[in-house]
Amino acid sequence: MTTPGTLPDQSATTEPGTVADLAPHRVAGPRRWWDWVLAADPGLGQLQSGWRSLVAMVTSLAVGYWTAGALDIPAMIGMMVAGMMGLMSAFAVAENTWDRLARVILWMPFPYSAVLWVCASLDGRRTAQMSLMVAALALTFFLARFGPFALITGMMLFNGLMVGMLAGIPASLVGKAFAVALVAAAAVLATRLLLCFPMPREDLLRTQRAFVVEARRVADAAVDALDPDADQQRAVRRMTRALRRLNITTVTIDGRLAQPEVAADPAAAELLHRHLFDAELALRGIGQAAADLTRLPVPAPLREALAVGLVLARDTPLGRAEGLRPAAAHIQERAGAILRDATATPDAVEAAVLARRTGDLLDTLADALGDWLALGRRTCADPADVPFQPTVALENDRLPGSAGPARRVLAAGSGTGWRRAVPYIRVPAHAAIAAAIVCPIADAIDPRRFYWGLVGVMITLFGTNTTHERLRKFAHRMIGTVVGAVLGIVLLHLVGRDHVYATLAVIVAGLSLGAWGIQRAYACWVVGLVVALTQLYGLTTPDSGMEHLLGERILDNGIGILVATACAALIFPLSRRTVVKEAERGYVDALAQVVQQVERRWDTPDAPVRLRGAARAVDAALLQVQGLVRPLVRMPLGVRGPAADHRAALLATATGHARSLAAAADIDVDLPPRLAERARLVTQTLTASLKELDRFYATGEPEGAWRRVGPLVRELETELAPAAPGPRADRLRTALREIAALDEALAAYAEQAGLPVAAPGRTAAASTPMQRTTRALMAAWGEPQTRPRTTGPARLTGTVRCDRHPEGCPAWITVISARGKRLAKAQVHHGAYTVETLPPGTHTLVVSGERHAPRAELVTVEAGAGTVRHDVARTP
Repeated sequence: MTTPGTLPDQSATTEPGTVADLAPHRVAGPRRWWDWVLAADPGLGQLQSGWRSLVAMVTSLAVGYWTAGALDIPAMIGMMVAGMMGLMSAFAVAENTWDRLARVILWMPFPYSAVLWVCASLDGRRTAQMSLMVAALALTFFLARFGPFALITGMMLFNGLMVGMLAGIPASLVGKAFAVALVAAAAVLATRLLLCFPMPREDLLRTQRAFVVEARRVADAAVDALDPDADQQRAVRRMTRALRRLNITTVTIDGRLAQPEVAADPAAAELLHRHLFDAELALRGIGQAAADLTRLPVPAPLREALAVGLVLARDTPLGRAEGLRPAAAHIQERAGAILRDATATPDAVEAAVLARRTGDLLDTLADALGDWLALGRRTCADPADVPFQPTVALENDRLPGSAGPARRVLAAGSGTGWRRAVPYIRVPAHAAIAAAIVCPIADAIDPRRFYWGLVGVMITLFGTNTTHERLRKFAHRMIGTVVGAVLGIVLLHLVGRDHVYATLAVIVAGLSLGAWGIQRAYACWVVGLVVALTQLYGLTTPDSGMEHLLGERILDNGIGILVATACAALIFPLSRRTVVKEAERGYVDALAQVVQQVERRWDTPDAPVRLRGAARAVDAALLQVQGLVRPLVRMPLGVRGPAADHRAALLATATGHARSLAAAADIDVDLPPRLAERARLVTQTLTASLKELDRFYATGEPEGAWRRVGPLVRELETELAPAAPGPRADRLRTALREIAALDEALAAYAEQAGLPVAAPGRTAAASTPMQRTTRALMAAWGEPQTRPRTTGPARLTGTVRCDRHPEGCPAWITVISARGKRLAKAQVHHGAYTVETLPPGTHTLVVSGERHAPRAELVTVEAGAGTVRHDVARTP
């Protein structure tokens, strides 16, 4: 049964210049089968890393083989020299502009070839060569503090010495080896510019698309959570994961906006940052409301309205975000009817309040998405608008980890005199001493492959700052080596030793897949690397010796990792507890910036403040804390150390309130002097408590106490109660509630940290044709149905047609019961669809497709067998 009045199809009627046209197609286009890839890898950084490795390795090995023949040198030497150019350019060079990319890649052959000559000059003097490798490894870590260009220089020095000793390149061939390296570097640069050209703007658009995909996942999970017959705990866990991924994606977008060649217009970048912040905040609120509704007996009509509204939110094309408003109004209307009912139960009233909040958040989401798509018509004209300023700095296209807190700890402890050099010499000293210990041990195990121990030292100290991180890397290295060895031996038996091109294909594939997975788990890279190395070892090692050889590799790597971990723990030690404390201190400082900016925004409305940017910095600081407190081995809740985990949970709660505060407090506050002074006292008291907490972290001794601002907020709310209602007054009250909630979470956090806690003495918008049509549909939902009813449990069939697309409109059919349960989902093939075994009742049928806005209609199934026919005619 069809209800008149449905969502209109505007795919063909949208006029040029409308908001829908301003949305980049890569972001706002229809659903695509590869959206799950974007959601798993925002910006495709992992996929691009694997593709770069594939292109660079194929190019370098081919060029090395060809130039070796042209220069009359052994093919193995040519491929080893050129292959190192491809390997290092793929893994260590990730510049996003062509000029910086060219400068780094073309520089690599010079330090590399220079140490090849030094190594050849020391031929036969093994002790001198090993000492030089130890010095080169220490120099690499020293140069790492001076930027990517200096780091690649150090890495090429170490790799050149390792290849020189491994291949035994004589001094007479060093000149030809340099020519091979230079030609290979130029070829790798050319193919990377041709096939892997850096496009930071496109990467940003892909990350924005990932945001859209995750937003749809949140809405879909909320629909599942509202299903009265579903496993609601599972649905809530799914929604929690979706909200976390959504947050990581939005933080990544802010990090990409800070990269060169991305934010060409700083004003537009700031607006993008603001609107995505508001959209994320609205989605988080919808998710939280849905989670809260799972513990309440929600009335069936209200549950149905919520489910249909969320399905519409999931399926509405981005360019038609205004279509969310009628669904939001319908939810608010159903909620209002319950709130006006004097006989409603307390549970029903609570459910109605949560539903009304969901409707308000759908309106906010429509505003944020609409403003985001209208960026092309806006400029930074308001005095309060400011250019975008970076708050998140990505590290190798990943969110920052423990490096920032570790650097701050080292800088704070450097003091005066010789200790000022500690931040510069600490890791090089670890590398030098560990390498000096490991070299003799590895040389005693196998003189030809002693460098495996040095590799263990190098990979341990790169990218780790605490003992926990190093031991975790040790576990990944060991597990990855065992898995890679098994796979590598199996592939070696399948491919054989006499098929050179097949062997090279396995090597390149292993390195490429490892590069793709390294950002997910270090063990993925180790598996790919060992698979590739097993093929190389198979060229010179018989089957009977392969297990022994791989066992030596595990042993040498393990010794190198453990010795490096011990050196780092004993020489200029940096405890994990200290780094965690510094990360939490950084979080407190970021939160203080939010409160200070709120005070400045209310005192000086024209001040160029960035409340959302400050809140995003809190997000980044929280991710650092969560990454550091992650235990080495996840234990059951009953035996896990509670302190750090509990503090991190309180900080996560505080972060949610900080986000809401940043959005609600971004208003012009026009209060009488007496009330303005009270508001200033609230923010100043909270800022003073945060500074007291920061001082406690700095000195280790509580000099003061955390002073609660809850009573001050309640006094101010009492003074504001007689004020006339309005959007600004509502947002001010929301901001005050968030300040009180933030204070509550932070007081509990301060108490757990050891600091004493003391108590202190929307206007309706003009409707569009889409909104009016959808409101008619929403109103018709409650009308009695007069059509004859069909018998069933039914098989629902029908067609989806429109005059503009006679060949059929690709679409999905979603059926929702009157209880709000999602009953079925089916795809439209060649204009027809079938839904099996629908239960009796009146259901809402939602049609979603690429070419039309979503459309909702009613269909009624009565008890009894049969087939129900329901055709959908879509207007062009």
